Amino acid sequence: MTYLLDANIFIQSNQAHYGLDFVPAFWDWLDRSFNAGLLKSIQPIGTEIAAGQDDLTTWAAARSSMFVPMDAACAPSLQALATWASAGHFTAAAVTEFLGAADYELVAYAHAHSLTVVTMEKSEPQRRNKVKIPDACIAHGVAWRTPFEMLRLEKASFVLP
Repeated sequence: MTYLLDANIFIQSNQAHYGLDFVPAFWDWLDRSFNAGLLKSIQPIGTEIAAGQDDLTTWAAARSSMFVPMDAACAPSLQALATWASAGHFTAAAVTEFLGAADYELVAYAHAHSLTVVTMEKSEPQRRNKVKIPDACIAHGVAWRTPFEMLRLEKASFVLP
């Protein structure tokens, strides 16, 4: 299984659970897992991180290869997602926001390349004013996990020396 990480994995982890300054083992694990081919993200996510202009921005900039470009294989998936979002129960504003965000491209990339999305978002299928990543994944048969599920499945361990 290869994981495709949402921006919130990096941003919220740094701001809360696994700050770069106090849980460096988490970030080392991300590096090792990327180098082993276990995980990656997409360039639009890297762009979101770059907007933060903080220690995470510096960390991500040094790992630009972790953030892969969108490719031609994504075109049918992008179209399928756009059609689904537009034809669904979502408000026009929610659809516009989704289609303009990296979330849309993240799910499309995962769909096109049979990857598992990792996000902190929760499914809210009845929500009309926001398209949630898990709901887009479910609608398109894309596997998704929380970061904690990923860490447990991969038996990550952050033990003090």
